[in-house]
Amino acid sequence: MKVATSFSLRRQLRVWLLVPQLVLWLMGGVLAFRVALTYAEKAIDQSLTQSVRSLARQVKPLGSGLLVDFPRAAQDILEQDPKDRVSYMVSSPPGSFLLGNGKLPPPPAQLVIGDNEPLLYDLVMDGKPMRVASIELGFGDGLTPQRLRVQVAKSLAVQQGIARELVRDVLFPLLLLGAVLSFLVYAGIRRGLAPLQRLEAQLAHRTAASLSPIELTEAPREVHSLANALNQLLTTLRRSLSQEKRFLNDAAHQLRTPLAGLISQTEMALQETEPQAVKQRLEKVHTGALRSAHLVHQLLSLARTEAEIALHPVDAASLAREVAREWTPRAVAAGIDLGYEGEDTLTVPGDKLLLREALSNLIDNALRYAGRGAAVTLRTRAQDGHCLLEVEDNGPGLSAPDLERVFERFWRASELPGGCGLGLAIVAEIAQRHGGNATATAVPGQGLRVRLSLPLAR
Repeated sequence: MKVATSFSLRRQLRVWLLVPQLVLWLMGGVLAFRVALTYAEKAIDQSLTQSVRSLARQVKPLGSGLLVDFPRAAQDILEQDPKDRVSYMVSSPPGSFLLGNGKLPPPPAQLVIGDNEPLLYDLVMDGKPMRVASIELGFGDGLTPQRLRVQVAKSLAVQQGIARELVRDVLFPLLLLGAVLSFLVYAGIRRGLAPLQRLEAQLAHRTAASLSPIELTEAPREVHSLANALNQLLTTLRRSLSQEKRFLNDAAHQLRTPLAGLISQTEMALQETEPQAVKQRLEKVHTGALRSAHLVHQLLSLARTEAEIALHPVDAASLAREVAREWTPRAVAAGIDLGYEGEDTLTVPGDKLLLREALSNLIDNALRYAGRGAAVTLRTRAQDGHCLLEVEDNGPGLSAPDLERVFERFWRASELPGGCGLGLAIVAEIAQRHGGNATATAVPGQGLRVRLSLPLAR
């Protein structure tokens, strides 16, 4: 498994929690500035509208002329702030300077100007942005109508200053809040990942000799789930190591005696001078080698049954018929009647190779101990949602105490040569791995019945 270490979980959490926060803070600052500008602009527009209306009321038609009643006090109010000086101009006809403290350009041509309605627009004078309110009025008699334009302009510098002050007053608390929130996020990430560090520390001290479960009493639920998954993995690993150790111990123990016998027979064969005696020794060596090979095969089968297996649909009835046909020649050679009875099809979830091994061990055990002239029957049938695979013989059978030990490893009820006491133990292990069980019962009258019960496929 390839592990990427360049971008840790801690760094990812910091990036995904702090960077969006910074982006949102910047967006909030820009939005706050725009809102502040909008409100400042509304305040200026309201002030300009009021000023231009007031100034227009001070210019009154008088016959064919105009009466300008513009007191000095009102002019001082308009010009009292040097930083925010208000420019005004009265022109009649529009554009022809009549009165004011500065000459203002006319409104843009694309704007529609209505009578007695203020028009607001932006312009640049002397390199400075300005906001202008303009209103046009009509006066004079019907024969000589005339028009009057009143304009009031105000610099946008004060508006921008007000906006900056508002942004400063808003963003500083936001910046302080962002700093506090960032610290809390950083501390939360560190505290949240602390159980993972403790989990790492516990795993770092695990060895092959010490695979005890991990204990995390104070941790979030997700870490508990991870710890439980690791505990299951440790349990599986511990069981695998235990099975491997047991296999090695069994192999060493069971192969020691046959190998010692082979060495002894070969040494004595080397000392013999008569061909017939050498032949007898070699026959014993051959028998011992066959028994050792059978033992190794059984040990490997036992190790295979203890490994993890994948279950697939298997036709147990068809497999049983196939195994019975394979063992028929040996049954004929041993003088035993081997037959099959049962269903045509029975599907179980299983491993075909292991099920074949289990049936072969059952038939081999029956043929080995039933005796010449006996009858061995392989049956398949369904009962209560289970598939029953039975091998029954009418041989000498077993006593009640022996039936209780028949599935123990390396236990043998007979001293007949060839067996090693693992066949039925392998059958029981295979049944357990398939979610079933194996049982041995005495046949009424005489004989033995070994039954393998497996769940049927749903």
